[in-house]
Amino acid sequence: MSAPTFAPCCGVLPRLWVPVEQQWMEMTGGRVAPDGYSWLQAVHWVVASGCYVPVRSHGPREMGRTSVRLAQELAQLSPCRPGVEYLARRLKVTERTVEYHLSMLRESGLLVYLERGTRVRGERARASEFALVIPAAFDAALGIRTAGDGTGRRMTGIAEAGRELMARMGAKAAKKWRAARPRRSTKTPPTAAGSGVDQADRTVQHSAPQEVSGASGDDSRCTPMEGGVPVCISDGPSIPPSESKLGAGQVDLSTGEKRQQEWGAKPKRRIINKVGRRHQLAFELVQQVPWMTRAAVPRVAWVVRHVADAGWSVNEVIAWLELGAASSQVRRPSAYLAHRLRGALQVWSTQAQRDNGVAAWRDTRRSTADRHVEWDGAWQPPRSMAVRRKVQEAMRAPVLEVTGATLHGADDQVPLEDLTREEVLGLRDLARNNPDLIRMAIEAQGEAYARRLYTHAVVEQLIRIPAQGARMVVHSGWGQQW
Repeated sequence: MSAPTFAPCCGVLPRLWVPVEQQWMEMTGGRVAPDGYSWLQAVHWVVASGCYVPVRSHGPREMGRTSVRLAQELAQLSPCRPGVEYLARRLKVTERTVEYHLSMLRESGLLVYLERGTRVRGERARASEFALVIPAAFDAALGIRTAGDGTGRRMTGIAEAGRELMARMGAKAAKKWRAARPRRSTKTPPTAAGSGVDQADRTVQHSAPQEVSGASGDDSRCTPMEGGVPVCISDGPSIPPSESKLGAGQVDLSTGEKRQQEWGAKPKRRIINKVGRRHQLAFELVQQVPWMTRAAVPRVAWVVRHVADAGWSVNEVIAWLELGAASSQVRRPSAYLAHRLRGALQVWSTQAQRDNGVAAWRDTRRSTADRHVEWDGAWQPPRSMAVRRKVQEAMRAPVLEVTGATLHGADDQVPLEDLTREEVLGLRDLARNNPDLIRMAIEAQGEAYARRLYTHAVVEQLIRIPAQGARMVVHSGWGQQW
């Protein structure tokens, strides 16, 4: 497009580029957009005119549909404090793509920082806050008159030459821009030469059944009889293979037969590439090495890339790390791991050397202690809250006290006349939640003793209940039935 098309009032299309140090509210020369619609008009002008060209050597070469879709999301936010993950999820693009287009909006003067995002260790990351700005070049190109000073300038009028362009930008700003649809291929698949299948054999008639009589020549199908036959659509293949394929044995299987063969065959084992092997080794190290539990797997994968490419296993890496004592405090596990792996490929250059190192590591006392720490160490509470509640309930269960009044033995039978009222009530309270106490009395002192102590109703109820440890409802009171 020519310069007068997008700069009718100045005749010269400006070049927009704002350095990093000037991408702040205090340094910008533009004005704050009064609303999202006005700002989108300026965005479409910058995208359509091509007055901004990125100067970086990587990333997008120009602003396009993705930039406009990102601007639409930013225009709806108040305050404009978007997270990169949120924008990537809304636009269905990668986070790197969002960062590229945010950078282009800042470099073109359409976005400025109000507050820069922060990342403090141990705290939640805070996103950057932006202000929507209309560049001064846009006002000059369309002849927009403003009043006021600084970023608070407001629009008071527009030149006659810029009204048509402003209307076109307004129509674009009002339109909802979506992701571009993938183009459908219009090419037809090539057919094998000499297959003997003509275009009529590949055509399926989606109409009502018709009568075909006197069929002859290439324009009709070959039928086993001279009379007419009805042609209809069925679920299976409607066109038989050609005679040339049948004679050569090149009949293609139907989709169902192919799927049956695929289902009957064993699934192929997935082959991990070089990058996947690095991440697999990094994940195993993070799980097994104590001082690496807080390390990031991608960072560890970058550190161990050389040993992973050389075919080292996790046991071989751990055996090399155990050659020296680990530090008591490891602040950066990935950096410490890189330091410990220095020179490992040169020292253990062969597989035999690594096998000997692993065997020596397994025979050390430290390795033996690490293997037995799970059952020799102190008891650790379970992580699951459900299991922890069950453990607490088991610990709160009442424990029978073995006293002279509660011990039912054949040699030291306690006469019932010697028991006080409080002791009898205490025994009955214990038996309420522990029916085994009644069974012990029956086995040791006999059923008559148990009936006198715990009453006939309780003993009869216990005999009728086959399950061990069943609960019985007891009503307190001396001489009353339970």
